[in-house]
Amino acid sequence: MKKYQMGLAVMLVVSGCAGIATVSSDADYANAALAMMKADFKPRGPATMERMVQQDEAQELCSRYPGEVPKNIESRIEQAQMKLIAMPADGKYLGDWKQGEAIAQNGRGMQSSDAAGSVNGGNCYACHQMTKEEISFGNIGPSLYHYGKLRGQSEEIAKYTWGKIYNAQAYKACSSMPRFGHNRILTEGQLKDVMALLLDPASPVNK
Repeated sequence: MKKYQMGLAVMLVVSGCAGIATVSSDADYANAALAMMKADFKPRGPATMERMVQQDEAQELCSRYPGEVPKNIESRIEQAQMKLIAMPADGKYLGDWKQGEAIAQNGRGMQSSDAAGSVNGGNCYACHQMTKEEISFGNIGPSLYHYGKLRGQSEEIAKYTWGKIYNAQAYKACSSMPRFGHNRILTEGQLKDVMALLLDPASPVNK
């Protein structure tokens, strides 16, 4: 939201002499930016207006503090998000790592160009290195190569890894990692497959 506010501020300064109403406070900037988004963006397929303009508490707080989040707010977000993590219903964490690899490679989903009801991907390689063979990957997040090999497959590691994928903000407030489970980007079955990609000794991640 802050980026929209800054962009709007520049537009208003440049165009002030053209008769655009002045904006004098952060609240005014936010309201004007929201009005612009509602006017300019139209829902299409999985890309709905709700995703753009309706924020939950964590999103609202992270928008309020785009830089360093105050420690008390950080703790508030993490504690609240931790309570929202739903562990697998059957108590089993690992699915099929081959399916997990396909999910990690798939960057489609929840875009206006996608058909409603289409299967989402995780797009993991956009932010992480995951295998030795992969030569094109992002570095926004840490390397996950040898993730399971280095950490093992204990119950504690499985729970942590599941929670991190399900809702990263439970562990780091305002994390740039999507809340894959909380926001229903990936299904429980898909989450299990990604878990297997990270933790199964047979997975290329651990070779």
